[in-house]
Amino acid sequence: MKIGIGLPVDDPDVLREWAVRADAGPFSTLGLLDRLVWHNPEPLVTLAALAGATSRIRLQTEVLLAPLRGTALLAKQVATLDRLSRGRFTLGLGVGGRADDHAAAGVDLRERGRRLDEQLVRMRELWDGGTPIGPALASPGGPELLFGAFRPAALARVARFGDGLLCAAPPSWAGDLFRAVERDWAERSRPGRPRLVAQVNVALGPDEVADTARTAMGAYYGFTGTADRMLAGLLTTPDQVRDAVRAYADLGADEVVLYCWATDATQVDRMADLVS
Repeated sequence: MKIGIGLPVDDPDVLREWAVRADAGPFSTLGLLDRLVWHNPEPLVTLAALAGATSRIRLQTEVLLAPLRGTALLAKQVATLDRLSRGRFTLGLGVGGRADDHAAAGVDLRERGRRLDEQLVRMRELWDGGTPIGPALASPGGPELLFGAFRPAALARVARFGDGLLCAAPPSWAGDLFRAVERDWAERSRPGRPRLVAQVNVALGPDEVADTARTAMGAYYGFTGTADRMLAGLLTTPDQVRDAVRAYADLGADEVVLYCWATDATQVDRMADLVS
């Protein structure tokens, strides 16, 4: 079981230190969320900077909201990051559901799924080298492609276009999502198996650390109307994290990303001790 670490979104100034510590530790992946109408750093720009500060750890968007972006430029940015990271980049994609993000980007929220499907076809064409848009990728055919998904149509994109699932659901219903993706994979006669990556929210340390993390997480997910339910899933003790990792492993997950909502870089050390 691989263990990744998710970077906090509230303080861009700490991210280089987080990345350097994580790269020196036992973690497999650095993940970063995406939103447009918020104070988070833009993930492709940020991960490009962190690629230069690291040498081993993979870099992953969790998830990049592709419909908010122009397709040709997005393909070029992804190819550039894949090249600069020497193939360490995993592109996690999703459609998003925030009306303010789509309004700011001038994209119809109702068309986001169709738009993503069209983008995926076009980006593959661009990455195949049939156009002068470059640079050439470090990863032949494009970087590893994961999808964040909950509904059947979104889950089906994994087998149609991608390599695996990014699952932000708790273990109690993640298994159903994993099995749905595996069925789609088999029905399309894809070789091998899809990669299954889970994501859990964590904040380790004193009570004040957990309280600050809950405030940040509640603000970020307030648009859903179900932030209280998500806050209830925040893991704040080593035993809770261990139990969640074991549960995902039992469901067949290949990796669990511990997504942090506290900004102090000592979070990296606490989680490294836990993972070790």
